[in-house]
Amino acid sequence: MTADSFATVYRGMDAREIALQRRTKLKWMGGTALAVTILFAIGSVMVSNLTPMPKRLVEPIVVDYGVDDPSFVRSLGQILPHPIVGGNHIEHIEGGEAIYAAKLDAIASAEHTISFEIFEFFGDRAAAAFADALAEAAERGVTVHALLDYVGTMPAEEEHLERMEAAGVDVIRWREPAWYQLPSFNHRTHRKLLVVDGEVGFTGGANVTDSWLPEGDEPGYRDHHFRITGPVVGNMQGAFVEVWLEASGELLHGDAYFPELEPQGELAMQMVSSKPREGMHRIRMTFKYAVAAAQERITISSAYFYPDPSFLDALTEAAERGVEVRILLPGDSIDYGFVRQASINRWRPMLEAGVEIYEYQPSMYHAKLISIDDRWASIGSTNIDNRSFRINKEGNVNVYDEAFARYVRGLVEDDLDDAVHFTLERWESRPWHMRLAGWVSSIAGAHY
Repeated sequence: MTADSFATVYRGMDAREIALQRRTKLKWMGGTALAVTILFAIGSVMVSNLTPMPKRLVEPIVVDYGVDDPSFVRSLGQILPHPIVGGNHIEHIEGGEAIYAAKLDAIASAEHTISFEIFEFFGDRAAAAFADALAEAAERGVTVHALLDYVGTMPAEEEHLERMEAAGVDVIRWREPAWYQLPSFNHRTHRKLLVVDGEVGFTGGANVTDSWLPEGDEPGYRDHHFRITGPVVGNMQGAFVEVWLEASGELLHGDAYFPELEPQGELAMQMVSSKPREGMHRIRMTFKYAVAAAQERITISSAYFYPDPSFLDALTEAAERGVEVRILLPGDSIDYGFVRQASINRWRPMLEAGVEIYEYQPSMYHAKLISIDDRWASIGSTNIDNRSFRINKEGNVNVYDEAFARYVRGLVEDDLDDAVHFTLERWESRPWHMRLAGWVSSIAGAHY
């Protein structure tokens, strides 16, 4: 077609048809740009949520002293934000029914403030009882703050949440979906804190759901919790206040939250908070340091066991230098079986080095305990896995006391009576489909 004939055809085209073509082209360009923007936003959110924060501590820790040495105590006292404080008392609580009863009694006795932070909160028995207790406290004039993780409360019954809110409980569901929080949606609060009147604190492994309560012949989850009094409760309250400020923009302060605390015992204790931010994986760092300082024995229990390779190496190296390392985990009753299979696939070097691994049989094992050399112990919400170490908000209390560290070891040893030893021979004889399941599950292992 010549230029003259093309011009003739072009002049003959309807002006509306030309305008329609232009609009169609602009719509296509606009739609493409919008699709690219949406895909970029989704990708950014996924990367933000699915990429764990850097481990920070990547070099092995080498020490020539134990956890009872003043160098160890002084180092953790200076490295961690909360100080080591003396004059504390601690009481052990065993099993869901006793744990809930002790917490409900404390809530019923509250006169000024209640600070409550939990991961899972649901169930017609457990959550209902706590919702009623917190609501009744608010109705009698107690200021009640309830920080509930959104993901952990997705199964929650609305009437329980509404009961608390109607009574005046200040309820916040942590990381409730909002466009400005999507990049950090995967960063949950996994802590289990209850502080009453700034004077009595609770922490341990138990959430608030019916799973911790026996039903018929079925036992509830196996767990351990602790009631604490003394000056360290002020640091437990401070840990709650820090997260409440982040969630609400409100600073909790004054004597109602931070009364002057008199000594209640003789234990030296330290609150440790860990956050999914670079440089703030404090509990992982603390545990690696304690493992490196171990000289005689390491006793651990955890609901989930999928730490990073360097932590596994630290446990293996401890066994190779003659430290007795025993780890108690859930068996077939674990609620996330794929995590167990992914974990087992990585056990061979530990088993060959002499690490003893046991699996609890009667029910889901949910306790999080660690004792080093009968000199140092840590209790709280932290599992030995990547999610606790690098993604969740966690809270633990370190205890610098020989008798208590020995007691914590005894708790794990008592639970070993209902556990099966997972030997190297058993590891080698696993069927191929379990190995394959573990390999497939390990693809997402950084989030276990």
